[in-house]
Amino acid sequence: MAVTIHPSAIVDPKAILEDGVSIGAFSIVGPNVHIGARTQVGPHCMIDGHTRIGEDNVFYRFCSIGGMPQDKKYANEPTRLEIGDRNMVREYVTFNTGTVQDVGVTRLGSDNWVMAYVHVAHDCQIGNQAILANGVQMGGHVHIGDWAIIGGLAAIHQFGKVGAHAMVGGSSAVHKDVPPYVMASGNPCIPVGINVEGLKRRGFSSEEVSALRDAYKIIYRRGLSIVEAREQLVQRLTDEPAVANAIQRLVQFLDASDRGIIRS
Repeated sequence: MAVTIHPSAIVDPKAILEDGVSIGAFSIVGPNVHIGARTQVGPHCMIDGHTRIGEDNVFYRFCSIGGMPQDKKYANEPTRLEIGDRNMVREYVTFNTGTVQDVGVTRLGSDNWVMAYVHVAHDCQIGNQAILANGVQMGGHVHIGDWAIIGGLAAIHQFGKVGAHAMVGGSSAVHKDVPPYVMASGNPCIPVGINVEGLKRRGFSSEEVSALRDAYKIIYRRGLSIVEAREQLVQRLTDEPAVANAIQRLVQFLDASDRGIIRS
């Protein structure tokens, strides 16, 4: 498949465009950009920085991809942005490159749905199959797990984490980490239960869902400290091997949480 570039677009000769890439009217592609096969770049997009984009992505009109970090410490280091495959990125979305104070790269995985006006700041790490609704705003260094859903206009504090299969309600202010599988909402954001319907849709067994309901009660309903709750969750890994993977993800998240998790 041939590369298609609108006559009004500006593509630096050093940019690499794989087979089937299309570049829309008035879009600009910088010299350190690599765009994978069949990716579509709509009109009035800007893709620059040290940016590598995978295959079959769609960047709708007016996106700004690969811009420098909004960080006063940034001193023109060649930090990067990496984007996987089959992502839908809607209008006015911004992705910034990383900083040397972190891993030096901002990442978006594959099969994500990123709606209009979303801002993904420097060093954010987003997994696969996530949904970021209109106007989601992330500070730097935010981590979003696989299959997470973030409601419109939610704001996530820098260094915050949202675990896999979690769901954050619209307009929430996320100041602490949201554990995997948990539904949360509000300002400040608080837990409101387990994302049962989402887990069922993704093929979790009834045993796993039941175990995660119990795990939620251990963390949030028994008056335990995080250390005490973790001990009880670890015990369940031994007692119930059939649901060990689901519980293990919770334990690992608690261990990795620097800011602390949201509380009731």
